[in-house]
Parts: sequence; structure tokens; C-alpha cells
Amino acid sequence: MNRLFLKPLHFFALAVILVWLKSYIAYLTEFQLGINNAMQTFLLFLNPLSSAVLFLGLALFSKRSGRWILVFSTIMTLILYSNILYYRFFNDFVTLPTLFQTSNAGHLGGSIADLTEWHDVIYFADLVILAVVLWMKRKEWKLQVTPKRKVLAILAAGAVIFAVNLGLAEADRPQLLSRAFDRNYLIKYLGAYNYTVYDAIQTVKNEKQSAFASSDDLTNVENYTKSHYAAPNEEYFGKAKGMNVIKIHLESFQTFLIDYKLNGQEVTPFLNSLAHNNEYMYFDNFFHQTGQGKTADAELMMDTSLFGLPQGSAFVLKGRNTYQAAPAILNQKAGYTSAVLHGDYKTFWNRNEIYKQMGVDTFFDASYYNMEGDRKINYGLKDKPFFEESIPMLQSMEQPFYAHLMTLTNHFPFVMDEGDATIEPATTGDGTVDRYFQTARYMDEALQSFFVDLKKAGLYDNSMILIYGDHYGISENHNKAMAQIMGEEITDFKNAQLQRVPLFIHVPGVKGGVKHQYGGEIDVLPTMLHLLGIDNKEFIQFGTDLLSPEHDEVVAFRNGDFVSPKYTSIDGTYYDSKTGATLEPTADMQAAKKKVADQLSFSDQVLYGDLLRFHDIEGMEPVDPTQYQYGKETAEE
Repeated sequence: MNRLFLKPLHFFALAVILVWLKSYIAYLTEFQLGINNAMQTFLLFLNPLSSAVLFLGLALFSKRSGRWILVFSTIMTLILYSNILYYRFFNDFVTLPTLFQTSNAGHLGGSIADLTEWHDVIYFADLVILAVVLWMKRKEWKLQVTPKRKVLAILAAGAVIFAVNLGLAEADRPQLLSRAFDRNYLIKYLGAYNYTVYDAIQTVKNEKQSAFASSDDLTNVENYTKSHYAAPNEEYFGKAKGMNVIKIHLESFQTFLIDYKLNGQEVTPFLNSLAHNNEYMYFDNFFHQTGQGKTADAELMMDTSLFGLPQGSAFVLKGRNTYQAAPAILNQKAGYTSAVLHGDYKTFWNRNEIYKQMGVDTFFDASYYNMEGDRKINYGLKDKPFFEESIPMLQSMEQPFYAHLMTLTNHFPFVMDEGDATIEPATTGDGTVDRYFQTARYMDEALQSFFVDLKKAGLYDNSMILIYGDHYGISENHNKAMAQIMGEEITDFKNAQLQRVPLFIHVPGVKGGVKHQYGGEIDVLPTMLHLLGIDNKEFIQFGTDLLSPEHDEVVAFRNGDFVSPKYTSIDGTYYDSKTGATLEPTADMQAAKKKVADQLSFSDQVLYGDLLRFHDIEGMEPVDPTQYQYGKETAEE
């Protein structure tokens, strides 16, 4: 080995080859990038090379280039491996904004351990090899400096490789960087390291938008929301006026569980009964529309009718923005009090800050609950004790109230104590999928008990109840196991259809039944306000009333794809929404695609520019966040 590595340049070449090799292995084995042709195959192989040459080449300027090559290799390894873990959990890639969501990190220990695999050692093997070589050559290389002209030549070569890479990528996918809704494309064409640089540039640009935004920027947004407005259905408008609102969040719950039988047993018998109960409106074509913020994105859409951000979570990154949220609207328009009830601590997802901007009166977080012993698991309090302890808190609220209760047990990695399981796991061999049915059953049982307690407490008959699933539980990473569960191959089209989550609405005295219209989380706030007798026309909201004859049934996904009763658009391919057959693009399909892009873009402008600070509504005052403090200790002072 001493004769092999005579100069730092040889060490550099070794480091480049090792980074290139392990990155390519990771792309092939860890990520589902959808390689469709020979060009994409070639670019996947090529793109780690330019990154390695450029980033590691910078180390050659140093007199201690060997050490800096090892440092840069370590950084590149961390970038790669963090994306691997993140993808295994979220089926997505890390963005710079997600790195600032550090308040969530302490809650993820169990999940991260579950995500690691024994073969992950190969992603760190190169660092061991480099460290050994560096130690052996430490004396010989102490004073060796690579001539600057050679370093510049290496960097120029890296730049040329990148230029070729980008040119070929743009040829295969025009407007790759200007229309980058989907991070999958950026990784596929440019690689994880170049994507990280691009993401950092985009993040800086987005942060500047708020500083330079003005009221003029709101004009186009207002024009869009006014033109997109759906007038209320007179049959339903005001039918829940003056009633309490109890909104229940079903963690990671997908619609395919409704009426699903595992080994002859209903997985969710109580929710099944609601789906077939004419007192409940059950929307069976309702989709989650979350991005990287997952649960936090769902909360944002349900309470503000704004989409989550394309990168990171608005709860964390835009936690000090001005909002027109349900708690403040209901308080100022109809005299409601509000609360969120959640068996986790207030700092998770920055809730203790953003709830103040939304005007949430009380946040009953984990500090209000008994979190001792076996009452908690995974992310927090188990659902059964959570619902049981929540009843007195609801009774303590001044009516009419708006209360949002958030479950936790049915959360990845779907673990539970053996004594809590009342149904056997599935037998696909994929632990995540197999356990999902047990935690879903537990949540269903907890919800049934809660309904009994609501009736005993006298809160059921004078409350509108909304129940919704926040996002998927089973990601594309588990398609093989899901094919066994569903009895069919999970294609891109089928996966899009699996993004359905349930929505139930119960208004005492109003006939329910199954509603087949297409909609998403962005539509819930306009629907709820109209049921309560509050017209949403004056607000900046991107959804439309699900019950309105004018409701827009094109449901946007955060990455720019969409579903509708006629067409489904996934990764640029169009499908017949009923048959799944691929279709040639028509003017109608392309118009729907543009409408989705506009809708997402205008929503992003609102969040990035904090534009609602410029929007005045008659009879409403901006929320003063200094008037709110959360936590049991604060409340008792």
C-alpha cells in the first residue's frame, strides 16, 4: 500500500472512486427513483462523479489535503446516509429546512433505530479505508502540496462533468431546475450532493421573499382565491351553527383500512360502522396532501386551507407568520373558545409557537396527562388513556368550543405492548406493514370508547364531529408487502389511489351517507366554516367547500401531481382515474396540471412572503401571539 499512494493526488483519486461507488450503490438499492431509459441510467451512474471531484478537489488547496479529503468525505457520507434514513421513513429526501426541525429529533430515537440495516456499514467503509491510508502516509504527506494549476485543472474537470450531466438531464427532463416540484427528479438526474447545494440555494431565495414582500404581492393571490371560491350549498349552510366542533386526528390512517378484513376479522369495526351510518357523512375519495411536514402539514391545511411548503415544515419554518386560522376565525366571528389536545409535548413540530399565531386558547399537551409507566409508547401517550383523560378537559372548556384531538399510537414504526393487541398481525414478512393493523385496531377501539364517554358527558348531541386521517401510514418502500395485502401489484397509479385517507363529518340532525366527490385536506376549513354559517369568501383559502355544487374536484399533491374523478397525473404520465389505463395528454389534462401548479405556487407565495400580514378582513383583528402561553405549569401560575 505504501507504493500505491505516493502522493496526495493518489489519495484524492481513491476517495473519489469510493464516494462514487457507494453513492451509486445507494441510488440503486435504497431509493425508488423510477429509472425509465438508458439516459437516466447513465446519469444516475455519472452524477456522483462531478460532486466527488468538485467537493473533494477543494481539499487539495490545503497543505493538509489528506485530512481535509477525509473531512469532506465524511460530510458527503453524512449527506448520503441522512437521505437514506429519511427516505426509509418518509419516502422523500432531506431538505435544508428539515435540518432546522431539531425540536423533533429527540422523539425519533426509536424510529431511527428501526430504520437502520446491518448492510449500512458499507456506507462508512470508505471512511475506514481512507483513515487507515492517511495514518500510514501521515509523515510523507506532511509537507506535500499539490500545485494550484493541477488543483484548478481538477476542479475545471469536475465543472465540465457537471455541465455535461446537467445538459443531458435538461435534454431528458426540460426545465428540471425551474420546475422542480419533485425531489425524486433532482436526485435521479443530479445526485444527492448536487441536490443538496441546489436545495440550499433555493432555501436562501425563499427566505429573502419575506423580507422583500409587500402588499402588492397579495393582489394576484387574492384574484386567484376569489376566482376559485365555491359558494356554499344552501342545504347545508349554517346547519351546525352554534355547535361545538370536535375534530379528531387519526394518525397515519389510510382509507384502505375501512371495511378491510385481516384473517376474516374487521380491522376497524367502529370506523366501519360510521362509514355505513346515515348520521355520518363519509367521504371515500378524500386524499391527504401533505409534504415533508406530514402531520404538521395536515394540521396547517385543515386549520388554514394553505398548503404545506415544498421544503420542510411551515410549522417550524414559518411559525411566526400571520395566519387566518380556524381558532381565530371562530373566536372573532362566532365567539368560540379553542383548544388542541395531544399526548405529546408542546415543542414537537414547534406547536407551542405556531399555535399562538393561530389563536389557539389552550394547548393541553403531555404536561396535562399522566405519562407514567406503560401509559405511553413510541411518540407519546397511548390513545385509550389519551381519550379517557381528554373528557374532563373538554368539559372544562367554555362552549361553544373548537377542540382538536390528536392520536398517536398508530404511528410508524407501529409498535405496541403485547397486552394491547386484540388482532393478530399480518404475515407479509414486513414488520412495519404487519404491525400496522394492530395499532389501527387499537386506535379504533380507543375512538369507540371516546364516543361512549362523549355521550355520557353530554357533549355528543350538541357537537359537530370531524374525523380525518392525516397522511399515509405505509410508504412506497413497502409496496411488495402491500401487494400481498391488496392482492394486486402496487403501481404508480395504485399508489396514488392509496393516498386516500378517511374524512367523516357528523352534524346532529343532518342526514349523512357516503359522499363520492373528490377532495383533500385543503378543502376541510371552507367546508367546516360553511356548515357553521360563516362564509369563507373574504379569507385567503385555497380549498373549496366539499358540499358545494361548485367544489373543485382536482386534488393537488404537494409535488405537483394530482387526482380527479376523470384523470390522475403522476410523474408526467396521465391515467384514467377509473381504470388506471395510461392516456395521451389532452388540453383538459394539461389545463388541470397548470391549475395545480398555480394553486401550489400562490400558496407558497403566501407562506414565504408572510402575505397575510397585509390582508385586512372586516370585523377581524390580527392575532396577538403574546396573549397566549402553553403548558400546565404556565396555566397554574
